[in-house]
Amino acid sequence: MTINQKIDEQLNSINKTWYWLSKKSGISLGTLYPIKSGARTHPTFETMEKIADALEVSLDDFRN
Repeated sequence: MTINQKIDEQLNSINKTWYWLSKKSGISLGTLYPIKSGARTHPTFETMEKIADALEVSLDDFRN
């Protein structure tokens, strides 16, 4: 499962959108869109940390 699929799965489980994730995490949509589309497959640690915090999950949930 790719990183964008894992994030989508987490978002779907709480009925939230990538837009919500952007607002909650403080990450711009311009940064999130390449992750969402699959163009960026290795986001920075800082970005993933913010995503995990916003989703209230462990970073380990995104590991392969």
